[in-house]
Amino acid sequence: MRISYVIIVLALLGFSDLATAQQDTLATATVDVHTAAQEESGDEGSEGGFKPGEMILHHVSDWHSIHFIGHLSMPLPVILYTDQGLDVFMSSVFWDENHETTKEYTSPATGNTYVLHHEKIAFAGAHDHGSHEVAEANGHAAADHGPMLLDFSITKSVFGMLVIMILMVLLFTRVAARYRKGVSAPKGAQGLLEPLILFVRDEVAVPSIGAKKADKFMPFLLTVFFFIWMCNLLGLIPFAGGFNITGTLSITAVLATFVFIITTINGNGHYWGHILWPPGVPLPIKFILVPIEIIGIFIKPLILMVRLTANITAGHILILAFVSLVIMFGQSSAVAGYGVGVGAVVFMILMFFIELLVAFLQAYVFTLLAALYFGDATHEVHHH
Repeated sequence: MRISYVIIVLALLGFSDLATAQQDTLATATVDVHTAAQEESGDEGSEGGFKPGEMILHHVSDWHSIHFIGHLSMPLPVILYTDQGLDVFMSSVFWDENHETTKEYTSPATGNTYVLHHEKIAFAGAHDHGSHEVAEANGHAAADHGPMLLDFSITKSVFGMLVIMILMVLLFTRVAARYRKGVSAPKGAQGLLEPLILFVRDEVAVPSIGAKKADKFMPFLLTVFFFIWMCNLLGLIPFAGGFNITGTLSITAVLATFVFIITTINGNGHYWGHILWPPGVPLPIKFILVPIEIIGIFIKPLILMVRLTANITAGHILILAFVSLVIMFGQSSAVAGYGVGVGAVVFMILMFFIELLVAFLQAYVFTLLAALYFGDATHEVHHH
């Protein structure tokens, strides 16, 4: 089954995703800190108390730190490349005593001053290095004058993804070593993974692609299945940081892009013939059908990306909405809080177990659809 190939594909998947998710080119990002501070203070003054929308968005969005409970948070590395060089520091430099991201930070290496505003790192000001002038335009970027800023920071989703990648490499390396030794009775990690590996092969790859060609795509299919499944499970661990890895659009976009690339590269003449010039179709209809088929090539991976992101994020939002409901009723009345809380907790427990099933189903559906696309691209025409 060439299980060791999974490690190679996983590395390509992870590094490509890291580059795609974090190369946020803010070539013109210069923020007016005073305006941002006024906006934040104005919002706080106009609307006091608990804000469920902000709480939910905080947990499902990607952040430069991992929040566990209360004020317990873990800062993550910030890696910035500017015209003046490379800046590396921890995101905690932006925190005040309440762990609010309101502070500016001036790098001793480059002299640039940064601010973390709505989880986007931008210039709050910079030293004049001769050829660059810092443009400030009421908190908006100046399109042609701002200095370059490339953000390669390790955010919460990237950190969680790296943890899953390391765990997968360790597990699969151990399982592969036992197979090389000829151990027939599976136990431990091998006993856990082998039924799932056989399930992906026998129930997903072989029926969708065919027994002769399934082994060629098994490393990628196994990688995608276990990566998505384990990322989903990580996001369901209580007080573990609220990871929403596969609910991050940039990560699912990379997974879908890999499916698109593999399908395109392995498409045979029969596959491309039915797309570019469908046989047996009248000529006028071909001019309508061919553009639709070409658009469908790009729509398929787009559906994969949106489906996975939406389903995983929706589950997190639903659970957090009931948490918010309990808090809101509890603020108005202790009796109402306890009354709503009992029903909400029961529902949240039920939703948690449903989410465990969804975590597996979404990994299965993504892998199955990818296998179907591969099978469609490599299908050979049979003549009777």
